Amino acid sequence: MQTNELSQPLIGLAKLMRMAYSGCDLAPLGTELIARAETDTSGHALMDLSTLLQLRGNRDLALAMQAQAIESRQIYSPPTATDQVNIRLLAIMGPGDLMANTPLEFLLENSDVALDIVYVTTNLPLPADLPEHDVLFVAVAQSDRNMPLLKQIDAAIASWPRPVLNRPDRIALMSRTEACALLKSAPGIEMPTTVRIARQVLQQIANLKLSVTEILGDGNFPIIVRPVDSHAGKDLDKIQDQRALADYLQNMLNDEFYISRFVDYRNQDGLFRKYRIVLIDGIPFVCHVGISEHWMIHYLNAGMNESVEKRAEEERFMLDFDSGFAVKHADAFRAIHERANLDYLGIDCGESVDGKLLIFEIDSCMIVHAIDPVDLFPYKQPQMNKVFGAFRQMLVNAAQRGV
Repeated sequence: MQTNELSQPLIGLAKLMRMAYSGCDLAPLGTELIARAETDTSGHALMDLSTLLQLRGNRDLALAMQAQAIESRQIYSPPTATDQVNIRLLAIMGPGDLMANTPLEFLLENSDVALDIVYVTTNLPLPADLPEHDVLFVAVAQSDRNMPLLKQIDAAIASWPRPVLNRPDRIALMSRTEACALLKSAPGIEMPTTVRIARQVLQQIANLKLSVTEILGDGNFPIIVRPVDSHAGKDLDKIQDQRALADYLQNMLNDEFYISRFVDYRNQDGLFRKYRIVLIDGIPFVCHVGISEHWMIHYLNAGMNESVEKRAEEERFMLDFDSGFAVKHADAFRAIHERANLDYLGIDCGESVDGKLLIFEIDSCMIVHAIDPVDLFPYKQPQMNKVFGAFRQMLVNAAQRGV
C-alpha cells in the first residue's frame, strides 16, 4: 500500500540537521519535497523544505517557503521518539531562521516528550483550537523584529490555564544592551558595556569628531562592532582604530550597530576559550568548549575536529565542570538566573584574566545539540544526555506545579 502524499509526517529540524552534519546529500530530498509540496495540504513538505534550504545556506528562499507553510498551517508536530508519551509540550514560535526560536527539537531527541509547535505572526495570532498540553514554552527569541510579537504573545497568555516557561516579557530583556544592564555590577561577572548607536554616530567616531570613551564610558579602541540583530558572528569585527572603523563602515549598509570594548581573554598558552553553558531551572550545564587561536570563536571553525588535544581538554572540562567551573562561578550563575528570570537560558562566556566570568551573550535560543560525530566526541553523549534529562525534568516539575 502506498503512503498518501497528503499525510506524510514532518521530518523535522533535528533529523534534517543530523543528515546535513553527516555529509548526506540533501539535494534528492529537496527535489522530493518540492514535488510533494505541489499536493501536500498539511504544510509539512513546505516546512521541511524551508529547513533544508536554511541548512544549505539559501536563507531568503527558505523564509519564503516557511511563510507559505505557516500561512497554510500554524501547528506542526515533529516526530516523537517513543510511542510512550509522558509529557505534552506546546511551544510558541515565530517565523525566522534557525536562530529565531529556541531549537527545542534538539533538546527533546529520543525523549518521551511530545512536542507541538504553534507558529504565530503579527497577522496570525494564537488559534483558538490548540493541542492539549501539560506545559507551554515560549520559544520566540528576542530581536527587534520579534519585539511586537513578544508583546502580542505576552497579552495572549496572561492567564494561561497551563504552566508557562520562559515568559515573553523576560525574553524581551535579552537584547545585548538590556542584558548588559541586567548584569551590571553582578558578583563575579565581567560584561563590557554594550551601546546601541546609529550609523551616523559611528561615522563621527571614524571621522575623529567623537571619541569611543564618550560613547562607552568604560573603554577605548580596540572595540567590537556588529550590526543590530546579527548573530553567529555575521559582520562582527574587532576594530583597532578610527581608520579601521571607516573601512568597516564602507562595507556595511546597516543603520544601527552594537559596540563594546574588546577584552583580551587569552590564557597563558595564547589560546582563547569560549564556553557554551545553559541554565536549566537555574542549574548550569556545559554544552561545549571552543578553543581557538582567534578571539572570535565558533565551535565549527575552532579546529576541534582536527585536534586531539583540544578534544581532550573539552572532555576534562565536562567531566570536572560540576565540581570545578560551576562551583568557581556559582555566584555569577546565580546572579544571571535571578536577574534574567528565565527557566531556560543560554550563556556564551569565557574567563577574564582576573578570573571573572566574562559574558559575551545571554539569550534563550542558543543551539544545543548532540549531533557531533560520536567517534570523535564520545564524551559528549553522556554530557548532553545530562542536559536533555535536566530539560525534561524541568518540564515534569512545571507540569506537577500546575499553574
